[in-house]
Amino acid sequence: MSATTDVREQKLLIEQTPQHPLRRVFAFSRGLRVRLLLAGILGALALLSSVALMATSAYLISMAALQPPILTLQVAFVGVRAFGIGRGVFRYAERLVGHDAALRTLAGTRLAVYEALARISPSRSAIWRRGDLLNRLVNDVDQLMNLYLRVWLPYLIGLLVSLGSVALVWYFVPTAAIALAVSLAFGGIIVPLLTLLNTRRTTQETAPDLAAMSSETVALVDHAAEMTALGQADTILARIGALDSKLTAQRRRAAKWNGIAIALGALAQGAAVVAAIVAGAAAVTAGELEPHLLAVVVLVPLAAYEAVQVLPNAALAIPEARRSAERILEIVDAPNPTPDPIHPSALPAHLQPGPFRVSDFDVSWRPGRSVISDVSFEVAPGQPLALLGRSGAGKSSILAGLTRLAPASGSVSYAGADLTRLDADDLRSVIGAVPQDSYLFDTTIAENVRLANREADEERVRAALAAVGLNDWLESLPDGENTTVGRLGAQVSGGQKQRIALARILVGDQPVVVVDEPTEYLDASSAEQVLDALFEHCRDRCLVVITHQERDAARCSHRMVLS
Repeated sequence: MSATTDVREQKLLIEQTPQHPLRRVFAFSRGLRVRLLLAGILGALALLSSVALMATSAYLISMAALQPPILTLQVAFVGVRAFGIGRGVFRYAERLVGHDAALRTLAGTRLAVYEALARISPSRSAIWRRGDLLNRLVNDVDQLMNLYLRVWLPYLIGLLVSLGSVALVWYFVPTAAIALAVSLAFGGIIVPLLTLLNTRRTTQETAPDLAAMSSETVALVDHAAEMTALGQADTILARIGALDSKLTAQRRRAAKWNGIAIALGALAQGAAVVAAIVAGAAAVTAGELEPHLLAVVVLVPLAAYEAVQVLPNAALAIPEARRSAERILEIVDAPNPTPDPIHPSALPAHLQPGPFRVSDFDVSWRPGRSVISDVSFEVAPGQPLALLGRSGAGKSSILAGLTRLAPASGSVSYAGADLTRLDADDLRSVIGAVPQDSYLFDTTIAENVRLANREADEERVRAALAAVGLNDWLESLPDGENTTVGRLGAQVSGGQKQRIALARILVGDQPVVVVDEPTEYLDASSAEQVLDALFEHCRDRCLVVITHQERDAARCSHRMVLS
């Protein structure tokens, strides 16, 4: 089964579970629950080995004080070794299995978020700031690891170890076992509950403030030069500082209650030990317990309480994990503004060249608010069409609507095939687009060009780059077309970025090409070279040039003005 299929099945499980947010995201681990259960059992065995080691050591020391024959201590000697080794082995195995299960689940969660963003972008994802989206995709998804490793596993381990420890003490002194059970219940339920109630408001406020600080930081880093030139850098830094101070205060309050919880836990542990001493001494006096076993009854609570000592911290992780789950589910549950047909048509195996027709075409980035409507045109192969219009007339929105990146309606066909009946992948194999502000990935120039056609070989990539006038520049680079462009194409100029984007379309095989402002960042000579390459490539294709430049429109056989 493919990774994409797994993600879709996991997302379907989430959608079919209208439950608490934590239960919904836990559906991502449905295929890994056996691993998580195994990790819990291994963790319980590790802590039970510690309890057994404490009990066996206490027995061994008490018996040795009575100076019995050495052979009577052999079993205790072996037990100390076995439990000492087992504690480390079981702990390592629990960490290995638990983290493997959690990381597999996080990978599925992150893929589901990626898939949701790809489905709803760009028309829907614009409601979130980029820094906030980054925070949801990275920090909030990572926060869910606490749901498995810091909440689910500790509680499972605590339950199993508590039951085993109480059963051991019950075998010797039932009264001490009852006191131990009360102490463990107080430390495992009451203390975490008090901690959770006192820190709920603080932890719920943390995620939005982190998102706001992340958004401000990303904006400052991405646009530092512009912010500094306009005198806004200090203002943003002040906002980031204020958010940081607020987050610090929130964390300080959470730490205070965490300290109180630790103190209450220590009191509960001490009370269990005192109760064991009193009950054990009474049992020895009554002749119900051998004196050398008193140390076992007294020391077991010290080791057993380790199982519930981490539960207050686990309770603190619950509100943060819930808030992160809610923020992730906001993306996963976001409706698709440009859904594929319920029963998409199959793309014909061999499309014969034909006209590209658009009729009664409407585009609306928001429901009920069309940015352009009733657009109709026809483009024949080899007869380019120029779409002209003032800024804001909706030219770029047409490109987004044709490639199903914005909600649109109307008729779109090529060579008689209804493109509105195709799924998004098939549609974009027919229509190739170059937006005005093309995105460059932080990889090599060649890989950015090959994005339009993964099968394009090095020779074809070099030919496309040479056709758009980048040959001399590439020869001046130490690594040529294997040079990285940097984050967001920071290592290349605006004109070079535009020509790299246009080179993509030259290695593509789409029969319909739509380009938005192809010469926006180019000087006159470079623009002529790029247009020569573009029109040569589209000699037998349907080409739509969206532009406000007369030099671009002059090359087209037809023109249409949008008002």
